[in-house]
Amino acid sequence: MLAVTPKKMIIINILNILKKYSDADHRLSQKDIAEKLKQDYFMEVDRKTVKRNLLDLLELDCGIDYDEIPRTTKQNNKEKDTSLCTGWYIQPEFTDSELRLLIDSLLFSKNIPRTQCKQLIDKLIGLSNIYFNKKVNHVCNLPENQPENKELFYTIDVLEDAISEKKKVSFVYNAYGTDKKLHPRREAEYIVNPYQMVATNGKYYLICNYDKYDTIANYRIDKITNIKILDEKRKPIKDLSEELNLPKHMAEHLYMFAGGSVRVKFKAKKYIIDQVVDWFGTDINIAEISDEEALVEVTVNKEAFFCWAMQYALHTEVIEPKDMRERITEAVKELNKKYNAE
Repeated sequence: MLAVTPKKMIIINILNILKKYSDADHRLSQKDIAEKLKQDYFMEVDRKTVKRNLLDLLELDCGIDYDEIPRTTKQNNKEKDTSLCTGWYIQPEFTDSELRLLIDSLLFSKNIPRTQCKQLIDKLIGLSNIYFNKKVNHVCNLPENQPENKELFYTIDVLEDAISEKKKVSFVYNAYGTDKKLHPRREAEYIVNPYQMVATNGKYYLICNYDKYDTIANYRIDKITNIKILDEKRKPIKDLSEELNLPKHMAEHLYMFAGGSVRVKFKAKKYIIDQVVDWFGTDINIAEISDEEALVEVTVNKEAFFCWAMQYALHTEVIEPKDMRERITEAVKELNKKYNAE
């Protein structure tokens, strides 16, 4: 490997200094940059050398910008209008708000192991400058009860390869036991046709299919271990009984239950309409019934809606389908027995 001479490193170090110490609100003079070169890299460089390398970086289109100050100089006893380049800076590729959004999404994730989550956050912080780093030091507190499936990122890599190569995968699917550790749900491995990975409700899911069925199944990726790509090609999506329309699938499968969707009609108190839209999106029908209630129609996964209806039972009343209304009635009777038993 060829050694890089200190002279050639000047331009790289100047670029690193601009990335670390500057933005539109924190601009550096050539003197500032020379001082940083001495402080961080032990390089004694004059201002002319700094300027020459800055101009070279401008030609390379590295995202560098500067202030231009008009000035008048004399040449051969004649005044000449020139300009002075000062206030050099480089705007980070991500804004502070964009980075904060990405970091918060990691903090709120419920399936990324704590150690890997911390490493990802550190990498995101490294994409900005020292001023952003100071802002987020007090918010990057990870919960202590993060899961520790250390195979998570390996599983994602394997699934990405399998999906792009259109091949089947096998894996062990686990569930948490009373010891709060993952245990296989059965002895036999699961063999599925993988189609897509999606994130919802703070969880990461694999959307797939079993050969003996023509419907879609969903599995939590953080509960998958021992995954392998098989040589066998997966079943084509067109052979499924339902079209894999991802936005539609996500809107209808609130809790990622498998199974088909039904058209549901229910009354809802107006004060929870905001939450209804949060859960089901805007592709729903809402009609006012009174000053207090509205009638809502939505297409949704049957099992998911049952759980949702029980969660919001005090604020809604299911009208259709009839079997859903009857199922909720029976559930309420069971709850009444349970909580009124002496």
